[in-house]
Amino acid sequence: GRVTGVKSEGEVAKCKFVVADPTYFPERVKPTGQITRAICMLGAFPIANVGSAQIIIPAKQVGRKTDIYVSYVSDKHNVVPQGKCLAIAAALVESGDPEKELKPALDLFGNTILDMFHTVADVYEPIEDGTKDGVFLSASYDPTTHFETTCRDILD
Repeated sequence: GRVTGVKSEGEVAKCKFVVADPTYFPERVKPTGQITRAICMLGAFPIANVGSAQIIIPAKQVGRKTDIYVSYVSDKHNVVPQGKCLAIAAALVESGDPEKELKPALDLFGNTILDMFHTVADVYEPIEDGTKDGVFLSASYDPTTHFETTCRDILD
């Protein structure tokens, strides 16, 4: 069959196609790896007088196959209390110790980490392209901090 709409809480929205995250259709995706992420509350800016930044730690500099991505925002964005920063470090998992893989990024934060939440998430990609039934699935979010690959994926 072909998708004709989406039903939620008894309401139906008609459509010609659906674009969705792979978690909505687990039977239509395959696992391709994992991503390790650390979300940190910082007590100070990692870079003096810089309220927000995106940093890419090149794999070659830290003995990895893939880059590590860091992003942080400060109170100037009204997302944390005054004087604090919210930082996220992410990378593809390459070993049996995902949290340790983020050490080069966490070292950038020095002793300013007030709290940290660490996660490891599976990464999926669609098995089919969606042209047959109108259900188009993106791949899972990758570790990049700028959504470029996700935008490219949806445009494809």
